[in-house]
This record gives sequence, structure tokens and C-alpha cells, in this order.
Amino acid sequence: MSIDFKKFIPRPGLVNKQGLLPDPYELVCIEVPKIFDQCLIKRCLVYCKGPDTLTTDCELRSDPLENPRRYLRSRDFDVTLLSMDKIAIKRKPNFKKIILHYRISFYADYIDEEGVNQSEFYEIDRTDVIGKFYCPDSIAQFSGNFVTNKNAKDSGGNIIKIEMVAEALDGDLVEDDDNCYLDITLGYFLTVKSELLVQLLVPSYGYCPVPDEPCQEEPDDNPCDRFNNAPIPKFYPDQNLRPLFPDYFDNDRCLRDGYTTDEELEDEMEIEYFSDEADK
Repeated sequence: MSIDFKKFIPRPGLVNKQGLLPDPYELVCIEVPKIFDQCLIKRCLVYCKGPDTLTTDCELRSDPLENPRRYLRSRDFDVTLLSMDKIAIKRKPNFKKIILHYRISFYADYIDEEGVNQSEFYEIDRTDVIGKFYCPDSIAQFSGNFVTNKNAKDSGGNIIKIEMVAEALDGDLVEDDDNCYLDITLGYFLTVKSELLVQLLVPSYGYCPVPDEPCQEEPDDNPCDRFNNAPIPKFYPDQNLRPLFPDYFDNDRCLRDGYTTDEELEDEMEIEYFSDEADK
């Protein structure tokens, strides 16, 4: 059953159950990048001399530091695709062997003996190989002026793009050859995507309407007013209590103690009961 447009205002948001949206105005053809294949590269790297491996990297050690006292954090992670090689796979059309060369950079902060915050810049170059990756070339030939993402490589209409989520898992101050260094343990997830510019047919409700209310600025509130209006905090943590009788369970307490259902709590109590009986 369709819904009258007069009772519906199209806007971005979550899509409800089927039947709660009106029929679209029209079917439109849009040109967008479509992902044809993607894979995930997961790495945890520590410092080690010599050639890089799947778990070590020689560039995760800083230059010699002067009187460092404590490692603080790492920040401003960035990834850049330096180069990419596509190698055709025999008897597998549109599949390629991908060799990626990329660079990860970030800053590591530490405190020296005088209590001053210092930073050290890291750049590590990595190479990963994807044995079989579906990245078809565009059948249609096109020409246009556009700017691709800095982390993308355009080749015959097909775009290889990488996205990264990285974190410094640890930072150790070590002494070696009478010098002090900062060794970083780096963990990151790298998503490699094969994109191609295509035309998609999608339902449309027309252009997005103009919002009813203008954008409003958040007023600067008084810190004391915010403190006085805040609820009174709890002075003690929640007690981890168990019911005295196994035939009574409190759902709220079960959820608070990590049990998703009453049955899980009941099963554990039965195990404890039989254990006590065995001890007797």
C-alpha cells in the first residue's frame, strides 16, 4: 500500500519496514563508483633489523632521542598509495594479481626528562600482494576531467583505492649502542577496493527538500549552571549480587552482570548447585 506524499517528507535517514514508504517519483540513472571487489589486509608490526616481513618493519624505530622519559601516544595516521602493479592471471579473465606499494606515516609523542612534550615522525613503506583480485576494465571508453582520490590509482577506468584504520598498540623506550630509541608496535587494517565508474538505475523521490529550520548555533552555557543541573553521580559501583533463590531472576540485573537471558544465569546456578552437592 502506497503512502500519500503529502504525509511524507523525503529526507536522509534509516529506511523503515516495507510498506511505510511512498512510491518513488521516477527512476533515475546516476553515475557513481561501484565496488566490484575488496579485501582486507590485517597487520601487526614490531621493530626488527633487517628486511621487512609480515610481522616486522625496520622503520618502526625512531632516530636517537635525547633524554626521553615516557611514551605518550601516536596520532595523525595517514596512508598513501605509492604504486600498483596489475598482473593478468591466465584462464581467469578480469582477475589480476595486485602488488601494492604504500606508505604509512604518523607522529609519536613522548615526554623528555624536563617534562616537555616532544614528537617523532615515522614513515614506513610496505608492499603487499593480493593473489587474485577481481578488477575488470571498463568496456566503454570515456574521457572527462576529474580529480581522483589521492589514495587511488586510475588505470583504464578501473580504480584501486585503499582505506586504513591504524593504531599504535605500544611504544617502548629502549637503549641500544648508548642511544635511546622509541620502538612502536603498529597495528592496522587496510581495505583494498576495486572501483569502476558505472551507471546505476535507482528510485528517486526528487531533490531533497530544504530544511524547515535554519541552522542554529549552540549557545555557550555557564559551567556552574551545567554542573548544578547535572544529576547526582553514583558514589559506589554496582554490586555484583546473585539472587538468593534460583526461581527468581531480574532481567535488568542479568543484563548488568553480563547475562543476556535468564536461562544463562539459571544454567550457571545449576552448575554451582551440583558442584556444592558433589562437595557434600
